[in-house]
Amino acid sequence: MTRILLLTISLLMSFHLLAANTKGQYIQPSNLSPKVRIETTMGNIIIELDRYRARITADNFLGYVTRGQYDKTLIHRVEEGYLVQAGGFMTNYSEIEPDEPIFNESGNGLSNSEGTIAMAKQLNDAHSATSQFFINLNDNTNLDPGNSWGYAVFGEVIEGYEILEAIAQVEVGYSEDLGYTTVPKKMITIIRMVILDEEVDEETVEETAI
Repeated sequence: MTRILLLTISLLMSFHLLAANTKGQYIQPSNLSPKVRIETTMGNIIIELDRYRARITADNFLGYVTRGQYDKTLIHRVEEGYLVQAGGFMTNYSEIEPDEPIFNESGNGLSNSEGTIAMAKQLNDAHSATSQFFINLNDNTNLDPGNSWGYAVFGEVIEGYEILEAIAQVEVGYSEDLGYTTVPKKMITIIRMVILDEEVDEETVEETAI
């Protein structure tokens, strides 16, 4: 029993260290639902992250955002009625320099439902997620964990879903630069991502004023 407990503690410490390397844990550390505005060439999307159920994943994402690594990157995969994926390539088709892979939090109770944001990973490597993410355009329960690890959801779109719907309608095809078949023929880019200011609790303000 003691050996199992020590092993569990060791694993948790390892995962914590992986998360700590992202620096995202220092961004609004007391805010369990930080918001990020994704500014694209087709309009803005605002997502709300869920640190309560996906802290490692949310902090990992915030780390990339705060370092500006998602700025001037491609939306490189669009599948209508399925998902929109980004976070892997610059506009010159070079890859983003990734951090170390993170622990897969797909067992956190969040489902890949329409409008949620999740981490991409290698198909046969559960704990391989780094920078790439996708937004579900449908209730993609096939991406949830079952007999094997799923894809970790860590937030949802709260504004600008109509922008995603418009992106989903663009013409896609094969890209020789990326080797993928569902790349928008007209380049769609993420201009930048902005972490929004933490909202002030009005009740707290009133109590302080009194």
